Amino acid sequence: AEIIEKYHFSFQKKFGQNFLVDSSILDRIIESAQITKEDCVLEIGPGIGTMTQCLAEEAGVVVAVEIDKNLIPVLEDTLSAYENVTVINADILKLDLNRIVEEHNGGRPIKVVANLPYYITTPIIMALFEKHVPLHSVEVADRMQVGPGTKDYGALSLAVQYYAKPEVVTKVPADCFMPKPNVDSAVIRLTRYEKPPVEVEDEAWLFAVI
Repeated sequence: AEIIEKYHFSFQKKFGQNFLVDSSILDRIIESAQITKEDCVLEIGPGIGTMTQCLAEEAGVVVAVEIDKNLIPVLEDTLSAYENVTVINADILKLDLNRIVEEHNGGRPIKVVANLPYYITTPIIMALFEKHVPLHSVEVADRMQVGPGTKDYGALSLAVQYYAKPEVVTKVPADCFMPKPNVDSAVIRLTRYEKPPVEVEDEAWLFAVI
């Protein structure tokens, strides 16, 4: 709250900004992702840098992509002590992610951590997979591990499970975010398959049907 007040930051509804600030949840994400100094981590939506600081402590390299230009001076402040962090002010969907992986990790697989609003989760996660960005896993705060017959079992669930195995890491009460959202969340770990669990001759046709 202090850093928000210092920079007179106003939350942008269009960006769905709810910053994850609970230290125990942040620790669970780091533990689940098995972050080590050998890792390059792509963080999507660093916000005020709370998670970014935790990642920088454990990872070798962190690339944080933030769409809101008003957060850049905040991140420059909160991340000033970390030389292994690069902040990029851009829309993640418009970046050449394969080039970023090449520049920052020699083309080797990265790990992705993201705290995303529900409406943008689908295109971002699918972009990572469909553009064949080299990655080990994705940790995202959302509602994706669901089964047939439940209200959230839709196109996102089917499409994601074609590329990766989803697992619930931990439930995240609304109180863990600032400002507090209207719903609770869950941290989902997506572990990418070396090859999809089913053989499909025409992926484009498959996703059109989905």
